[in-house]
Amino acid sequence: MTGGTAEAAPATRRVFFGAYTTWSGGAKGIGVGTYDTATGQLAQTGVIAGVVNPSFVVESRDGRFLYAVNENSQGEVTAIDAATLKVINKQATGGADPCHLTLDPSGKFLITADYSSGSLSVFGVNTDGSLGARTQKVQHKGSGPDRDRQAGPHAHHVVFDPAGKYAAAVDLGADSVFFYSFTGRLQLVSTAKLAPGAGPRHIAFHPNGRTAYVANELDSTIVACAYADGKLTPGQVLKTAPPATERNYPAEVLVSADGKFVYLSNRGHDSVAQFAVDGAGLTLVGTTPVGGKYPRHVVFDPTGSFLFAANQNSSLVTSFAVDRSTGRLTPSGTPLKTEIPVCVLPTRLG
Repeated sequence: MTGGTAEAAPATRRVFFGAYTTWSGGAKGIGVGTYDTATGQLAQTGVIAGVVNPSFVVESRDGRFLYAVNENSQGEVTAIDAATLKVINKQATGGADPCHLTLDPSGKFLITADYSSGSLSVFGVNTDGSLGARTQKVQHKGSGPDRDRQAGPHAHHVVFDPAGKYAAAVDLGADSVFFYSFTGRLQLVSTAKLAPGAGPRHIAFHPNGRTAYVANELDSTIVACAYADGKLTPGQVLKTAPPATERNYPAEVLVSADGKFVYLSNRGHDSVAQFAVDGAGLTLVGTTPVGGKYPRHVVFDPTGSFLFAANQNSSLVTSFAVDRSTGRLTPSGTPLKTEIPVCVLPTRLG
């Protein structure tokens, strides 16, 4: 108390942490926490126990439900009540090692990308948040020159374009981005080929809907692509980190809400690269040390004021203040220690 009035408590929002649970020293489930909206300081407050290898977590459009992949050889996806933090149900994907998932624009369907099997699976979402049984499985085909990583297809990312009309599925093994129309079922409309051995991992669309950026895991590049009506045309290719003795593996790619900057996490170089959007291309602004090891996932908070990085190999989540005029990142707050974090989900609705 100061002068007879209560000091205002710092405003916080909820955040969830995807993690690996079956690895040595792994988490107990999905981490639950908060972050300070003024400083970006993260805190962990609990765990949704028993959710196995929830390596990617998303929330429903209204924030009432969470959905997590279970990255196992017998892949599953789990639905969770965001208010009670109780598991609602889970369903088999029919594929191996699902590593990403997305909801369609209506919120009535969920799609998983199953890495090891190179497939996509579709589920209906019920009004109570539960998932129906799988209604479709799409099998990718293709391979690449990297014998260890590209012997067959590896679906790594699935996301809808800004118009919500087409789903883009990025396949590391096939060196391809597959585009599908979606009306409850996926229907292939085009395939964009990246350079052999590039190993495309994730894609991010510019808010103008005419450009997209592909993070290539295996050749440490980012590709600026033209985009229109379910067709991607690769263009400018840039390295994401300076040459180093340790091999670098790009992971996540993000575009700022105003479309001025693109960010990419570098695993190996252990940095976040910042690019300025320059017409249809990009210009490297710089790289910022991430403050941890092997940053698998980076994400903005809903305001775009902070960027959070899940550093898998140091069990740290780090926070950065975002300078929206220059694109630069400044460490903010004390890193959060949490077991094998690989995904950060700051909630949109508090």
